[in-house]
Amino acid sequence: MEYPVIIALDFPSGAEVFHFLRKFPDEPLFVKVGMELFYREGPAIVQQIKGMGHSIFLDLKLHDIPNTVGRAMKGIARLGVDLVTVHAAGGTEMMKAALAGLDQGTGAGQKRPKCVAVTQLTSTSEWQMQKEQLVLSTLEQSVYHYAKLAKQSGLDGVISSVHEAPIIRHLGEEFLIITPGIRLENDDVRDQKRVATPKQARQSGASAIVVGRSITESHDPYETFLKIKQQWELIGV
Repeated sequence: MEYPVIIALDFPSGAEVFHFLRKFPDEPLFVKVGMELFYREGPAIVQQIKGMGHSIFLDLKLHDIPNTVGRAMKGIARLGVDLVTVHAAGGTEMMKAALAGLDQGTGAGQKRPKCVAVTQLTSTSEWQMQKEQLVLSTLEQSVYHYAKLAKQSGLDGVISSVHEAPIIRHLGEEFLIITPGIRLENDDVRDQKRVATPKQARQSGASAIVVGRSITESHDPYETFLKIKQQWELIGV
């Protein structure tokens, strides 16, 4: 991807977001707007960030009946975002409806937002998946199955932990693998169970990484961003 380091704007308000973004002088960024921020600030936050020249990953993880997801994606496409998410567990019909909605909402001469599917959340352990979701396969098997469904549905890629990235890469070099749960070596992992460093992510076959707290809670976010970006770029493809 053109911007392989995506910064998760996990802030509760727009005011905090713009205070944070001012720390990146003249730096075009790829940023993630998630549920907390979007539900509080609405579409206006997307338009304001786009107006600053940044690319946007709108991470709403849609999971509903196909018609509802298709109509929602039609509206989302009109916001001009660059990347969106659905849950692969919604099935192939839903994922195809999401793409159809994005196509319908994308204006003439504009690029359709890329759409990727969430496989299993990085906060989910194999024990939780088996006991609470009653998915009796291994975590790796479940993630790969969902990734294959996403590709068969025409999606651009998946969200997956670094640990499943090598097997997903068998689905093709153009298939996007975006990995959250990225931490620097000495960072606290907190609620994430399957984490990795930028170096490990690149070596595992990730297309891009999503980094939140390591950057947003740093005393110097810009310096930390550059450090993570450098770690990524030092590893050959």
